[in-house]
Amino acid sequence: MTGHSFEEFTLGQVFETEGITLTEAMIIGFAFQYDPQPFHLDAQAASQSPYGGLIASGFQTLALTFRLFRDTGVLTGTGLGEAGGDEMRWLRPVRPGDTLRVKVAVAGLLPSRRPDRGMVRLAYTTLNQHGEAVMVVTLNHLVVRRTPA
Repeated sequence: MTGHSFEEFTLGQVFETEGITLTEAMIIGFAFQYDPQPFHLDAQAASQSPYGGLIASGFQTLALTFRLFRDTGVLTGTGLGEAGGDEMRWLRPVRPGDTLRVKVAVAGLLPSRRPDRGMVRLAYTTLNQHGEAVMVVTLNHLVVRRTPA
């Protein structure tokens, strides 16, 4: 185990990720496969949309948010999967050239009825290069307990 066990998380603890810059090709590629809407696929069509240009799918933002956090190693070898989430909001469009990074705060800790794990509620805030929040979500992660209860 290299990641954090349940006992190593504390309420209010914050983790920060590295960043990733989205290209037009990344946005179109994801949209083509998973969210084929004109404002994600076609710059010309997107220019006529309410967004005034190409934007990333919110689902791509969510996927990248989790990937960036995963890459911190906090859950490496200790994460047992997710048990759902709450309050996901897409707050601003993500555009080609935007660089995303994530702040993740421990919002809750709940020992499981199963003695080998606990639930860690993590509040994710995805930020662009200007420090503006583009997405928020709270996810419930099942995490190994170091010392089973």
